[in-house]
Amino acid sequence: MNYEVGDIVKLKKQHPCGSQEWEILRVGADFRLKCMGCGHQIMIARKLVEKNTRDLKKKLD
Repeated sequence: MNYEVGDIVKLKKQHPCGSQEWEILRVGADFRLKCMGCGHQIMIARKLVEKNTRDLKKKLD
């Protein structure tokens, strides 16, 4: 998959707030993701994001 800043990814496990959707804020060897439910931000390895992605919604230009 081709990940870009602004895309929304749905991961396998949900965040403790109940949301499974994350917005991509930074792309590289590590991703910075922001929870769409509570706004919490995390840094996570690209390998883990690619492995755990269920769905990818592209941003609208």
